[in-house]
Amino acid sequence: MTPPGKMFVPSLPTLWPGMLLSKPRPGALPPFSSPNVRYFYFARNAVWLTVKMLGLDKGEVLMPSYHHGVEVEALVDAGATPRFYRVGSRWDVDLEDVARRIGPKTKALYLTHYAGFPGPVEEMRKLADQHGLVLIEDCALSLLSSDGSVPLGTTGDVGIYCLYKTLPVPNGGALVVNGPRSYSLPEPPSPPSASTFSHTVSALLQNLELRGGAAGRTLRGFVRTLGHGTVKAASIERVATGTQHFDRKHVDLGMSPLTKRIALAQDLESIVEKRRRNYFYLLGRLRDVVPPLFNQLPPGACPLFFPMVVQEKAEVLARLRAKGIDAIDFWKRFHPACDAGAFPEVAQLRRSIVEIPCHQDLSPEVMADVALVVRDAVRAEKRTKKRAG
Repeated sequence: MTPPGKMFVPSLPTLWPGMLLSKPRPGALPPFSSPNVRYFYFARNAVWLTVKMLGLDKGEVLMPSYHHGVEVEALVDAGATPRFYRVGSRWDVDLEDVARRIGPKTKALYLTHYAGFPGPVEEMRKLADQHGLVLIEDCALSLLSSDGSVPLGTTGDVGIYCLYKTLPVPNGGALVVNGPRSYSLPEPPSPPSASTFSHTVSALLQNLELRGGAAGRTLRGFVRTLGHGTVKAASIERVATGTQHFDRKHVDLGMSPLTKRIALAQDLESIVEKRRRNYFYLLGRLRDVVPPLFNQLPPGACPLFFPMVVQEKAEVLARLRAKGIDAIDFWKRFHPACDAGAFPEVAQLRRSIVEIPCHQDLSPEVMADVALVVRDAVRAEKRTKKRAG
């Protein structure tokens, strides 16, 4: 095993050099298998276009109170008004609350599939049909996931995906329109090539550090320092991914050809299998010391992360990151349009959920190291809390 102090476990999968030369495979899962798809730089661009395309502006969209915020910003910028429904302590949608909140101005229901775990899409579809509403499936966190045998994003009127959270690509979001109705969607222009190149090099360097240990870490640090100076000196516009806010000036930005090439070369079924394997490993090694959000992994689910519940989130995150594990502080803020006091279960989720990487780059040996570090961090948190109490 790698000494815990020398670990490097990135939150997202890295780009292996051979992937730049791999041949494309037939896309067996959406959005790659979808006949009516448009690709964008960000998934949030697809949210904005969905509002405009389906005429949801000047109407209300019922959205989950547990949200990132950038999707709400995109919807508001496009002219729609968000209204929020209850989500429980296990990411469970309160369907009765959704039904109660449907009013004369409601035009659409918005369902988020969290971290690869399917939401109640069939029930939401029935509610939407009963009231003549559009159903939007947000699969930004659930690329490659299915609800049993039904791929997520194929039941709603539209499915929205983010590619770079699950695949080692520099950018990418997708909008899939389901059903018989066809929409004429323009092909958005490619992003600045320098920005794509910058993200690609960053992903390659992360792979170097993941595989190269101390030598890889040193080389990555040197190249990053050199690269930052070059980007600044050349005034290169680097359109950052993973940002917290919607920016209208990037709404028409498309996905880079390199992203599509890398994405289509991925073995999607193998990625799902490895992520599920890593999730089950963590579940078996951690469930006795920290409560997982879910005690099982539904059939077809492709987990984005391993979500767990902690009491002192900041302390646990600091301990994990000090050991080289880039754990995620998952969705800690409400959008200002949502009354935090009205959704106490969501407020607690935002205070307590930490997500541990379990992506396809991580071997069983690495996962064993990760499990040991997480166990130590959680036990240290409990000791701190006990002394404070």
